[in-house]
Amino acid sequence: MSAGFIRRPVAPAKVIAAARSWLGTPYHDQQSVKGIGCDCLGLARGIWREVLGPEPFPIPPYSRDWGETGPVEVLAEGARGCMIEVGRHDPPPGALLMFRMRERAIAKHLGIFTDCDTLIHARERLGVIEEPFNRSWRRCVAFAFLYPQPWRR
Repeated sequence: MSAGFIRRPVAPAKVIAAARSWLGTPYHDQQSVKGIGCDCLGLARGIWREVLGPEPFPIPPYSRDWGETGPVEVLAEGARGCMIEVGRHDPPPGALLMFRMRERAIAKHLGIFTDCDTLIHARERLGVIEEPFNRSWRRCVAFAFLYPQPWRR
C-alpha cells in the first residue's frame, strides 16, 4: 500500500451475507466452490470473490498438516498483503479471524465473525456452519482482518 492511502473495509453486512450464503457447503480440502465443497481457506477465498471480485493471487496446493510446523505465519502474511489488519481481541463484525489450533502452532484455521457473536467457518465432517463464538474460540484467535473495498482509479 502507498503511504497516505487508507483502505476502507467492505460493509460488514455484505461480508456476513456472503459468508452465510455458503452455509451447508460440504467440507472438502483445497476447494472453494459454494454448494459443492470448501475448506476454511476456500470459504475465505469464496467470500473474497463475492464481495471483491478476482482473488489477488493464486493459492498453491497445501497438505492437511501444512501448519503443524514452521515459524512462518503463512496465512497472516498473505492476508497482510491484501487485507486490513485489526485487533484480534475485540474483532468487528465481518472480520476474518485466524486461529491457532494448538499452543505455539501457526494460525491455520479461518472463520468470519458475525454481528450475532457467532462464527461462520468450514469444519471437517460438518461443512460450512455458523456456531456460537464461545470462550474456546476466543482463546484461539491469533489475527483478525477486514476485507478491503476495491481500489478505485
